[in-house]
Amino acid sequence: MKKSFLIIGLALAMFSCNNGSTTASSGTKTAYVDTAKLIEENQEAKDIESKYKTKSQEMGRELEGEAKQFQNEAATFQRDAQVKGMAWAQQKSAELQKREQQLGMKQQAMLQTLQQESGKEMDSLVKRIKDYIKDYGKKNSYEYIYGTGDAASILYAKDGLDITEKISKELNDKYKGSDKKEEPKAEEKK
Repeated sequence: MKKSFLIIGLALAMFSCNNGSTTASSGTKTAYVDTAKLIEENQEAKDIESKYKTKSQEMGRELEGEAKQFQNEAATFQRDAQVKGMAWAQQKSAELQKREQQLGMKQQAMLQTLQQESGKEMDSLVKRIKDYIKDYGKKNSYEYIYGTGDAASILYAKDGLDITEKISKELNDKYKGSDKKEEPKAEEKK
């Protein structure tokens, strides 16, 4: 008899717990954004990528000219080494090695500069997107907006909860409509 009451009591307790959580969760407005897709479709991100691709090509052309000149000097060195002797060849070889190292360092410096500059711009863009999503959530009374994508924190969600397209469209419209050089300051947003 005691066991029957205990089982019935546990069943009622479990039933009441389930009812409470269903009610609480059904009143919560949540959504998610595919962050990888959002960045992929973002026009400003595309413009930043294009800008640095162009910059990289320009810097590459400059470096390519210096590399061709170095290759010509190296080819001339091989011909002249036989004629001018061993002492000259050793001295010129050291100069060519030093120049080759300088070209390598210059290439690395250019790549590093491009990565740092583009990284800063992309970090700034990601911060603005996060701020926008936060403001969007507040404005539209969301309690939670989750992120999916490369660093997925959601393994499953109903398709109806995906607001990626809405956010993407609004961000792109805002970017197209604003002067790209004049960004609102953080103090003005609040």
